[in-house]
Amino acid sequence: MKLVTVRFDHPDARKLNDRVQAEYAERYGDEGDLTPLAPEMFDPPAGLYVLAYDADGVPIGTGGWRSHDEASLGEGYALGDAEIKRMYIVPEARGHGFSRLILAHLEETARAAGRRRMVLETGTKQPEAISLYETSGYVLVPDGGKFGYYRFHTSSRCYTKPLG
Repeated sequence: MKLVTVRFDHPDARKLNDRVQAEYAERYGDEGDLTPLAPEMFDPPAGLYVLAYDADGVPIGTGGWRSHDEASLGEGYALGDAEIKRMYIVPEARGHGFSRLILAHLEETARAAGRRRMVLETGTKQPEAISLYETSGYVLVPDGGKFGYYRFHTSSRCYTKPLG
């Protein structure tokens, strides 16, 4: 697997985003993740977006982080947070540890950019994601401390991990 830093609006990123949105819609019976995202949210140094390619140059995964500072404190974030978005591995490439490699890269680059804590929001119908994060040192946030677009939804699960 090869990781390449791209913009969130890169053609391969858009294709994989369409795939993950379709998977969210199927799992949750809705239109997918409605969290507002824009390409510039992932532009360094305030964020990062990567694509994972297999040995044949086929895009097989994505992941990104975006900074949270003053403007997003009302949504439950803390100063210095880096929020993980669009972690995704295509079904045909799952089970090989690629998501762990992407996650480690996101953590490393967020730490290098001065971020203090990784945060993420997932859902109860994504047990694979929950397992990945829990076995990677992420801690579930109690309901009263949740953040993000879906923080008031009962199926939302929020996790944090210090980057110190």
